[in-house]
Amino acid sequence: MYCFTRTETDPAFNLAAEEYLLKNADEDCFMLWRNHKAIIVGRNQNTLSEINPDFVDRHGIRVVRRITGGGAVYHDLGNVNFTFIKANGGKKEIDFAAYTRPILDYLNTLAVPAKLDGRNDLIVEGLKISGNAQHIHKQRVLHHGTLLFDVDLEMLAAVLLVDPAKYTDKAIQSIRSRVTNISEHLVGPMDVETFMDDLTTHIRKAHAGKPGHLSADDRAAIEDLAEQKYRRWEWNFGSSPEYNFRRVTRTPGGTIEVCLDVRDGVIHAARFYGDYFGKADIADIEVRLVGCQHRRSALQKRLDGVFLTNYIKDVSMDQLLDAMF
Repeated sequence: MYCFTRTETDPAFNLAAEEYLLKNADEDCFMLWRNHKAIIVGRNQNTLSEINPDFVDRHGIRVVRRITGGGAVYHDLGNVNFTFIKANGGKKEIDFAAYTRPILDYLNTLAVPAKLDGRNDLIVEGLKISGNAQHIHKQRVLHHGTLLFDVDLEMLAAVLLVDPAKYTDKAIQSIRSRVTNISEHLVGPMDVETFMDDLTTHIRKAHAGKPGHLSADDRAAIEDLAEQKYRRWEWNFGSSPEYNFRRVTRTPGGTIEVCLDVRDGVIHAARFYGDYFGKADIADIEVRLVGCQHRRSALQKRLDGVFLTNYIKDVSMDQLLDAMF
């Protein structure tokens, strides 16, 4: 087994590296890696219904979709991610216990009383420290999980705080769990780098592992995949399942209720209701938005040049855009 300890913290590159190695590595792999501040959403989720977009924008938090299912998670440099990529003998069932056991064994050597809870969570004293997900490609399985070592838990709660009334869809919704950091349950101090080094050593001994390295060609291919997929709005937001959006907002011009029908990230129908005043028919705006990505920059461009006050008196462009998220 190749064992990689990675230093890159770009979430797009790291998720692209997982997919690349899943499809191209000639041996089993284990990786530890971290991301700079990011929200990683599950393959089957509606991204906008999982995040607090205003908070995310203000704090420069990246949003990236992964190829595995499950719920949205927050990453920062206090979160350690582990990945196993292994041949699975053509099995189609998902087996979380087999891949979390080596992690549990290591945590138990630190006197952290972690255990597998339910299908895919690791917990300590009833609090979640790890979520896990899997993806099967041909004869290989990718299993990855988070390890909350010293995460900013206040930030974690804030970025994933959304209004469930805004969205109606069939997407897989995240289940919010009470969480804790592994560092809070250690018998003595340890920094995250030492934790990663010791965990890698544990896995190498358990699996007769050897150091893994990415060649220049590997890195070029991963960077290309990151650019063509994991950094693109079409993957991270546009590939969300069909959803209906509804939000009621109070503005200086009155109350505005925005209703959007969105498919593949593109608005197929828009309706505006409320007690606002306007000289022109709001249907002009509704028609103009059809075919536009449900994306702030795209909506602003689509409405550029429209004299909004003719349609909704005393409402600015920013206020109208805010009402659509």
